[in-house]
Amino acid sequence: MALDTSPESPAPVRTVSVLIGEWIGRLGAVWIEGQVAQVSRRPGVRTAWVTLRDVEVDMSLSVVVDTGVLDRMSPPLAEGQRVVVHGRPDFYAARGQFQVRAREIRPVGRGALLEEIERVRSLLQAEGLFAAERKRPLPFLPRRVGLVSGRASAALQDVVVNARARWPAVVFEIREVAVQGHQAVPQVVDAIADLNALAEIDVIVIARGGGSIEDLLPFSNERLVRAIAASRAPVVSAIGHEQDVPLADLVADLRASTPTDAAKRIVPDADEERALILAARIRLRQGIRRRVASDQEILDRARVSSRRALESRLQRAGADVEHLLARLRTLSPHATLERGYAVVRRADDGTVVRDASLIEEGTDLDVRVALGSLRARRT
Repeated sequence: MALDTSPESPAPVRTVSVLIGEWIGRLGAVWIEGQVAQVSRRPGVRTAWVTLRDVEVDMSLSVVVDTGVLDRMSPPLAEGQRVVVHGRPDFYAARGQFQVRAREIRPVGRGALLEEIERVRSLLQAEGLFAAERKRPLPFLPRRVGLVSGRASAALQDVVVNARARWPAVVFEIREVAVQGHQAVPQVVDAIADLNALAEIDVIVIARGGGSIEDLLPFSNERLVRAIAASRAPVVSAIGHEQDVPLADLVADLRASTPTDAAKRIVPDADEERALILAARIRLRQGIRRRVASDQEILDRARVSSRRALESRLQRAGADVEHLLARLRTLSPHATLERGYAVVRRADDGTVVRDASLIEEGTDLDVRVALGSLRARRT
């Protein structure tokens, strides 16, 4: 029931606080599931404070619990653990603070975690996010590699050191984030978005060392998996050991068995590339030599064949010339002269005399014989 208040007749804080407490108290005891974000215990104090976070959205509750409840838990309550809490919502009027006063805390069993992971896996698989045709090839030599990993972690060092051992000029853009606990999902998602905003980032590596199912749980979170699927740059997942398969491995463009394996996948090996180039140069040089030798052999055969054809052509031409010369000699007037004949011409105009009756007496004549000529006169 709403209070009847006005600026002239406001309700005191104590009245509002009591009513809020009464309204919240009507909810009664409830079971709440969430992930432990923080556990705070003070020496000598019988009360502990637990921050319980929703694993799907960025929302949390403050839980107050007697330390005896925590002491009875085995194994001890730890940050990042999934639990169910039985408690009663309460409003602490003195501080105006909402909290849940826990009566019992139970860890969520591995079976429950696996069921949740399977639920998310089935959902995303039905959407096609794990399909092979969505996988993109990695660039042969990326301009810059985005690396998302734990702060000063061994996984980060494994990727950087091994990649630089293979290709010393590789450039990294590193984002150090929480890789377990309630901050892991939002920080990894933000890092992926930040790296995708840089145009020169050609590939992103997400690396983390091994751990329990609870430790690796953020990398099966639906929000994080969708962020990987939406990444502009291809993503390499290098999470845990080879036997660990969080959902991030299934959606990534490439799954590396370890962070060291990821380093081998993102850049080529300079020594191997030099050896390949050297071998290619040797093969190319040998190929050129074989081609030159083959072409030289073809050229030599062509030269011999051309020489033979030319000689044959010259011989045939020589025979033709001899034949023509023979015919020329046969048909030549000189041959006739050599048989004792003569050619008579008028001396004045060189006209050949064919009819003696046409030559007047006293006309000078030229008489051509085989060897020379003589002058004669018609009588």
